[in-house]
Amino acid sequence: MENQNVTPENEEMTTSPAGGEAEVAENVTEIQPEKKEDDFKAKYFYMLAEMDNMRKRFERDKENSLKFGLENILRELLGVVDNFERTTDMLRVDQDKKIQNIVFGIDMVRKQFLDTLSKSGLTQVASLGKDFDPNFHEAMGMETHETAKENEVIKEYQKGYVLNGRLVRAAKVILSKGLNN
Repeated sequence: MENQNVTPENEEMTTSPAGGEAEVAENVTEIQPEKKEDDFKAKYFYMLAEMDNMRKRFERDKENSLKFGLENILRELLGVVDNFERTTDMLRVDQDKKIQNIVFGIDMVRKQFLDTLSKSGLTQVASLGKDFDPNFHEAMGMETHETAKENEVIKEYQKGYVLNGRLVRAAKVILSKGLNN
C-alpha cells in the first residue's frame, strides 16, 4: 500500500514504494521558478495598472485645477459686479445728462468685466421667468403674482453664476405663489 501524505504544506514529502521521492522533489523545484515568474508578472501588471491609474488621476486633478482653480477669486469678484449693478440701478433714475453719461460709462466697464470673466468659463444663471430650480436658485420669499405660474421666479435680488458647470453662487430670488394660496 502506498503511503501518501499530500497537502500543500508537505507536497515535497510525498513518498512512493519505488523511491519516487526524488522525482517528486524535482517536479516541485521545476514548478517553483514558474510560480515565482508568474508572481513577478502579476506584480508587474499590477504596478503597471496602478501607474496608469495614477497618471489618469493626475491628469484629471490637473484639469480640474485649471478649470476650477479660479473659483474663489471669481466668487470675490462677483461682489464687484454686484456693486457696479447697484450703482447703475440707483443712478439710472436721475435725469441729469452728466449722470446718465456716468451710468453709461459704469455700465460699459461692468459689461467688459463680465466679458472678461466669461472667458474664464463664468456664466450667469438664468432666473427671471424660469421655474424655481433649487440647484441654481435660493428662494428668499414668495409673492402673489397674477400672470406668473406657481414657483416661477418673478424677482431676482442677486444674480447667480456658474463656473464651467459648477455653481459658484446661487441666484437669490422671489417666487410666485398661486392666487388661491
